[in-house]
Amino acid sequence: MGCTAEHPFRKDGGAEDPLITGLEYDSRKVQPGNLYFALPGLHSDGHIFIPQAVRAGAPAIVHQHALTEYEPGVLYLRVRDSRFAMSPVADAYYDSPSTNLVLIGVTGTEGKSTTVYLIFQLLRLLGKKAGFISTVQFSDGGEEQWNSEHQTTPEATAVHRLLGEMRDRGAEYAVLESSSHGLSSKTNRLGDVAFDVGIMTNVTHEHLEFHGTWEQYRYDKANLFRALDRGGQGIHRKLLHRGKPVEIPSFAVVNGDDPSASWFAVATRQQTRSFSTRGARADLSLIGIESGSLGNRYVIREGRTGAVLTAEDRLPGAFNGGNVLAALLTLSELLAVPAGDLLPLIPRLKPVRGRMTAIQKGQPFEVLVDYAHTPSSFETIFPPLRERIDKSGGRILCLFGSAGERDRAKRPVQGRIASGWSDLLFLTDEDPREEDPREILEEIAAGCSERRPGEDIFLIPDRPAAIRKAFSLARGGDLVLLLGKGHENSIIYREGAQPYDEIGEAEKALAEMGYR
Repeated sequence: MGCTAEHPFRKDGGAEDPLITGLEYDSRKVQPGNLYFALPGLHSDGHIFIPQAVRAGAPAIVHQHALTEYEPGVLYLRVRDSRFAMSPVADAYYDSPSTNLVLIGVTGTEGKSTTVYLIFQLLRLLGKKAGFISTVQFSDGGEEQWNSEHQTTPEATAVHRLLGEMRDRGAEYAVLESSSHGLSSKTNRLGDVAFDVGIMTNVTHEHLEFHGTWEQYRYDKANLFRALDRGGQGIHRKLLHRGKPVEIPSFAVVNGDDPSASWFAVATRQQTRSFSTRGARADLSLIGIESGSLGNRYVIREGRTGAVLTAEDRLPGAFNGGNVLAALLTLSELLAVPAGDLLPLIPRLKPVRGRMTAIQKGQPFEVLVDYAHTPSSFETIFPPLRERIDKSGGRILCLFGSAGERDRAKRPVQGRIASGWSDLLFLTDEDPREEDPREILEEIAAGCSERRPGEDIFLIPDRPAAIRKAFSLARGGDLVLLLGKGHENSIIYREGAQPYDEIGEAEKALAEMGYR
């Protein structure tokens, strides 16, 4: 199981194993029969709530710290790491669902959610039964549902439960957004998932508060590629299990433009395919792009045949070129069909909510909502927007913040990048958590010291108020860019999560101005 249970026992000496009806790590959600995992946390320790879980009906407890009290009739299992133990236990409880699905994992600093969603849509458009899990949404093989958590990769119990539901609904494929947190051995959320395809979109500066160093961050992400070598089932065996005579081995896909591409490629023994958005030599290479507010037109070269293909999408933002190429290349390899055969499906792909989502209520200025929250994502989205807005003589008014209890080093870098591309800056809350909101904004502002407070930079912690200030200063032809929250449905403060919808808040602010 990847962990060692020390001295499992009942206080009353009973020998019979309890009947487990579910797995839970939140004592507030424990139901009778649930196995409770006591997890150490940043602000609270699950071991404190063991009595509460027992009162709620938990017949068994997994814990890593020594306990001073034991309830009669309860089975206690002490392990080295209770969070690590959740993965093998969940895998076993749900009967190893990932071994019955073709598992496609997508990792990277940016582009994960969109690439996952594009692959899922392509599979569905091709008549395949599929499910997916992403930061934004998930599907167990049925209707798409919103992800209410601020967690890219859920805890292992949720991952295996959802994969089990996909399997039970008859899905053949599952596409899983695989974060560095989820791939890290510290959390082991994905440690027992049998991946068949691994995709790397890019690797830049992020989450050093968790990983410690950029090298460790990259290493943890590459665990996705290492996982391809475990078990050796291969995609063909899983599909043969469904009675389909397909012979396709596991494989990896990398962004060939990324400096870490070759580093990821050698992390697996499986074959690695590549894509490029800069016209470099690759299996699929973007050699031309025309980008507009409603979508993109691509010219693509196929590396193996040299064929030149054209495609159009309805995905706002030139950066989607890499996401489209990654999805095309993956499906082409996975289904053994030429990439050109998939191009008629590209215009039918829907964008992800909160990713370059346009809000138009009749106002004379443009409003875009995007999830960009890292220096590299800023560097990706700003240049094409600046080029487009300059043609109309407008300005860019940019509103963003930086998450509390996360990588502090990126804050002034975000400020510097946004300052270089924007005319007006509005710094505001973005999940400050236990940190002082004003101090976070001042750390961002340190990267744009040439700005004049109250003239071309505004520090307004209250996010709805900041949006209204930006809208009040916008003129015809301007672009108001709302970054960092995207699809999320809350802002996390010291007191807890407060409901919040960026798109809804922007629409409300425009309505107050008379635009409906």
